Amino acid sequence: MAGKGMSLRESLCYEPKELKFGTSGRRGRVVDLAQLEVFLNALAELEYLQSRPRSQGGIARGEEFFLGYDLRPSSVAFVPEMEGRGELAQAVAAAIESAGMRPVNLGCTSTPALACYALRRGRGCMMVTGSHIPFDRNGYKTYSSLGELLKEQEAPIEAQSAQVRERLYRQPAAESLFDGRGFLKLRRPLPPERDGARAEYVARYTGFFAGAPLAGKRVLLYEHSAAGREALGMILEAMGAEVVRAGASDSFVPIDTENIDAEQLAVIQRLADAAAKDGPVHAVVSTDGDGDRPLLLGLDGEGRARFFGGDLVGMVAAQFLKADAVVVPVSCNDGIDRCELAAVLEPKTRIGSPYVIAGMEAALRRGKRAVCGWEANGGFLTGSEFVRNGAALPPLPTRDSALPLLAALSACAERRLSPIDLFAELPRRFSRAALLRQFPRAAALELLACFSPRVAGEAEFEEKRSRLAGFFSAEQGFGTIAGLDITDGLRIRFDNGDVAHIRPSGNADELRIYAVADTQARADAIAAMGVAEPGGILRSMERAMDSPWNGALTGAAKDAGKAAG
Repeated sequence: MAGKGMSLRESLCYEPKELKFGTSGRRGRVVDLAQLEVFLNALAELEYLQSRPRSQGGIARGEEFFLGYDLRPSSVAFVPEMEGRGELAQAVAAAIESAGMRPVNLGCTSTPALACYALRRGRGCMMVTGSHIPFDRNGYKTYSSLGELLKEQEAPIEAQSAQVRERLYRQPAAESLFDGRGFLKLRRPLPPERDGARAEYVARYTGFFAGAPLAGKRVLLYEHSAAGREALGMILEAMGAEVVRAGASDSFVPIDTENIDAEQLAVIQRLADAAAKDGPVHAVVSTDGDGDRPLLLGLDGEGRARFFGGDLVGMVAAQFLKADAVVVPVSCNDGIDRCELAAVLEPKTRIGSPYVIAGMEAALRRGKRAVCGWEANGGFLTGSEFVRNGAALPPLPTRDSALPLLAALSACAERRLSPIDLFAELPRRFSRAALLRQFPRAAALELLACFSPRVAGEAEFEEKRSRLAGFFSAEQGFGTIAGLDITDGLRIRFDNGDVAHIRPSGNADELRIYAVADTQARADAIAAMGVAEPGGILRSMERAMDSPWNGALTGAAKDAGKAAG
């Protein structure tokens, strides 16, 4: 209980953990996401946007500000097993009110549907979601009246967050909205839901993909706990497909479309086998938790499900849309450098949708008219209007799962090909991603610092190449290291065509490896060797950081590693 004259900060009975920006938005462990922490960061972002002109995505006091959320339990409820934390959407709604704006609750919806609804009205929005990351994490993502927050806006927003934190912390505890545990003192319901976001999102695509192009196709929709599952099914049905809905879950399922493992593939295979008893299945589609990453699988002649990486789905979609400029991050499958899209490929970016958006904006300034981009996870962005068969699709410069799925399926229907046959036409470059969980970000950054060249010159390159060759050996099938790229993480190119790309996640304590090779089996093998426990490539590199010739982990990284363990 707060003593007389005690400040809010003095009254807190826990040590706050500041919520930082990741690759896209802010995310963290639910046990660290006190409503106070979410509120103060959301309020800072709102105050920052209120200080900007409309031409820079500014918003104004008194106007509507939209709110959506996914099906993750902590998004709208307190979760006992997460130390009682949760109701993050309620904290965001309180921040919107405190900023002098009117919170409008669009309910459980996908991130692209929320963004589409808000941007059409020139308003901002916030999506409470942890996307694909595990159940014990969550976060939120803010949009200005023009779109996603840009990377150059993060530093001034963080400065504003520091000011808001100081302002709230020094308030007398008795006058604060929050108690000593960081909960809102008055538990308030969310505003009544407004209909419309789902309908507008569905109309966006049924208007563009007109004429029942998927008539006669049976499509299995793996629903799990995806926030956009209803909308995606409605779009497919409007396009003429027979939709078989399966696998809906009341419990949250963390689907990472960059890292579909054998267990998840087995679940999808069982659903496909069951659906096939009533007729042939043309394709399996799904999304991640908040609907901004697509998942597409085809079925071979024996009914085996085959997963297509999101970067390949993006390539098919861009070809279907006849883009004249495409922007992808450095982690994407390098098959794009070997196909017709190479002629319209913009400079590759760092990983994260804000970087892709910046690349699309640069292409538009140079006069390009049909501009799109995507990430390795398949999240597809359009920076310009696209016109096809007389129908126009307005730009949606945020990650979206529906467009690449619909474009790929439509391309199959137009050319009377199965998904497997369509994707077989792409350059024979195959990718796989895998990750190590509970790998502290500080340790991952230290690992990159140890093995990445930071000074231009042949001597620096040779030193790092020599060190790396000990982990990527000829006995494991690797060729000689031919190139090192540090645009984002460490991308290692071998003279036999293999690629291994190491990068820490921007949203969680995870270390990822992206593999590219001339066969799927080889890409799978590289990824598997990377994350094998306990003696895989990444773990071996981690242990080598303690050797005298390669420096040592910083104290912070070691402490983080102990905490994770």
